Amino acid sequence: MSTGGEDGRQNVTAQGGVVASMTALSRVSGFVRDMVLSHVFGAGAAADAFFVAFRIPNFFRRLFAEGAFNQAFVPVLARYRQGDAAAFRVFVAAMAGNLSVAVWSLVLLGVVFAPALVTLFAPGFWNAPEQFEVATGMLRVTFPYLGFISLTAFAGALQNSHGRYAVPAFTPVLLNLTLIAAMLFATGAFEAPVYALAWGVFVAGLVQLAFQLPAVARLGLLVMPRPTLAHDGVRQVGRLFLPAMFSASVSQINTLIDTMLASTLATGSISWLYYADRLLELPVGLVAVALGTVLLPNLSRLAGAGDDKGFAATLAWGLRVGLLFGLPAAVALYVLALPLVSTLFLHGAMTALDARMAALALQAFAVALVPLVVVKVLAPAYFAREDTATPFRFAVAAVTTNVALNLALFSWFGHVGLAFATAASAWVHAGLLWRGVFGALTGLPTGVGLWRFAVAAAAMGLALWWWSPAAEAWLAAGLWVRAGWMGLAVAGGAGLYVAVAALLGTRPGHLAHRA
Repeated sequence: MSTGGEDGRQNVTAQGGVVASMTALSRVSGFVRDMVLSHVFGAGAAADAFFVAFRIPNFFRRLFAEGAFNQAFVPVLARYRQGDAAAFRVFVAAMAGNLSVAVWSLVLLGVVFAPALVTLFAPGFWNAPEQFEVATGMLRVTFPYLGFISLTAFAGALQNSHGRYAVPAFTPVLLNLTLIAAMLFATGAFEAPVYALAWGVFVAGLVQLAFQLPAVARLGLLVMPRPTLAHDGVRQVGRLFLPAMFSASVSQINTLIDTMLASTLATGSISWLYYADRLLELPVGLVAVALGTVLLPNLSRLAGAGDDKGFAATLAWGLRVGLLFGLPAAVALYVLALPLVSTLFLHGAMTALDARMAALALQAFAVALVPLVVVKVLAPAYFAREDTATPFRFAVAAVTTNVALNLALFSWFGHVGLAFATAASAWVHAGLLWRGVFGALTGLPTGVGLWRFAVAAAAMGLALWWWSPAAEAWLAAGLWVRAGWMGLAVAGGAGLYVAVAALLGTRPGHLAHRA
């Protein structure tokens, strides 16, 4: 699928649409996965143990593959792609070899030292020996997922650099389908049924990597990995990697800290945060991740070409689109927190108390949505110019904020305090990035239509608050009744937002952009 124009410019809007549509499939299948999970395992000790065993390799995955590695690798990749084809393939082979050696060495260490990792990531499990043992056993099964998915992310970066987004964006669907199949058909094969999920993660990693290889082969980049530290491009990626490892992974680090502290709270706290975070991840994935995915390679290309005007215009487009969709999503998550949680997860082993606790966390997370979108849009502006030092400093400030507020709030407000600290950290991070970008670049409109989107989102929020049934009605209603109410709320709220935004001057053409 080509998203370039005859003039050589890339249709960034079309690229974002491809990523968003594939991400929508991923998120919908993810919700189905989590609905099955909440029905089978609820928010009990077994679910908490799995979430820890799954979160640890995912933390390292986002740290090394989707986070720091991509931020350091893609700008250098864009530069090499503009040069000699043979040199480009040599660079790809070197990076594939180095990444393979690094991640599989880390996998080996993770399997060997699984008990220490569980102790680090969930210290509260130390006082629950059975839960600690289950989490450790599952971690030894899930940790190899890091190796498979890191190479999968590498393959995705190669495709993205060529304007190919559909296959990498669809790949997460395979994880969700595999886990659903594991829960439906494999739980009876294990003495502890939750182990079916752990093995599902392992198999999913293999499936996702195999799915990517034909697309890489069609680009002529399925090369033999050749690890080396002597290549100039490899050394440049290495110089960018360490600061990027921290600055690109603030949300993952904050999630890790939340999990560590939540493990010391009431049973179910980790699960309540997980279910709330899954709802937050829907708009983050559809808006922020989709924008970040297409912005980094395009901004890297523009920076390499010295096109400052195109760079600023593309970044402004990202902010405009991010706020257009991010503001109403944040308002809807806050107003409809309990209706959303109860509609999607309140069945089977999930209780009304679990739904209330997850909804409280979701309201705190909703406050973080807009700054998370801004971070995903603005961070590529630094990385595309191979500046990892500045966002590193901003990331330190954000994580410090999260740690300080976590320690101050979690003993008083439990898991909700942890969620609020995450939101405050996101605002600090976004604010610093915003100030830095607008101080360094010219040609960025300071308004980006924000007031129109804010007014429309406020109108939608008031309408949803007035129309929505009371909390007790949502908890008492049957599943299909809740689903009907939610469908009406989503359709009505979206329609009202679009209508008000249009009356205030927002037009479809504001979404179009070529770079």
